[in-house]
Amino acid sequence: METPMNIQEFRKRQQTISLDGVIHEPLDVAYTDVGEGEPILLLHGIPTWSFLFHDVIDTLAQHYRVIAPDMIGYGYSDRRDQFDRSIEFQANFVERFLEHLDVESAHFVAHDIGGGVALILADRKPELVRSMVLSNSVAYDSWPVDEMLAMGHPRNAKMEPEEMTEKLVESFQFGLSRPERLTEEFKEGIVTPYQERDGIVSLVRNAASLNTNHTTPLTSRLGQMQQPTLLLWGEDDKWQPISTAEQLVKDMPHAELHPMKDCSHWVPQDNPEEFASATLEFLQRVPVAV
Repeated sequence: METPMNIQEFRKRQQTISLDGVIHEPLDVAYTDVGEGEPILLLHGIPTWSFLFHDVIDTLAQHYRVIAPDMIGYGYSDRRDQFDRSIEFQANFVERFLEHLDVESAHFVAHDIGGGVALILADRKPELVRSMVLSNSVAYDSWPVDEMLAMGHPRNAKMEPEEMTEKLVESFQFGLSRPERLTEEFKEGIVTPYQERDGIVSLVRNAASLNTNHTTPLTSRLGQMQQPTLLLWGEDDKWQPISTAEQLVKDMPHAELHPMKDCSHWVPQDNPEEFASATLEFLQRVPVAV
């Protein structure tokens, strides 16, 4: 097996653009764009950034063009107090970001709140979303979870880097079924952008923005979503339980469930090999765009 990519290598490969048309001034967006073929858009959740996918990007990029942005306010994208942080806002950002890259449609592979963003766009602009792989995604009124509600208190913007690191590492320990997957590369990679003062403030702002009202309106429209959808779900997740995936299978006309044993919330890190292989197997069954 290849040595996992560390944060220094990951950052070296990221590009940064200045993106206009989202708010009143341009936003800096950090992202990875590798491989060729039909585009896959990887959307992370909270409290991570695109480094969550560091172990699966290269495998997917052997077959597809893989685009993995840091959502606004996360990782190394814009972290200023200049914008909303809701998943509705992130959907606006993703729409404009793909337009900037001249991507007319993509396969969305989305984790946690990234899945909420994918669902919003699948409903709002279905031609943009070719298919979806939703991994331990928010939906219905399944979120925000207690830890993120607590994180969003304004006082936490004054946290010291050591306190933030401790909180984040606790959440990774809780959300991984395989203790050996809490590697030093993963811990360092995920926490580093949230060691800086503006990163700490930004993560707290992100947590404060989480609002179940941005997914509950979709509930009645799930039956109209025509995108082929794979629910790639860690069975051990206490935050976004597999019962959410089971309900989505009932409510969405073209959804199927792939439960992942001995995996919890951080599925791309718990078992990157199965995550990538199940995603590729599913995408190869999706009809090619004309």
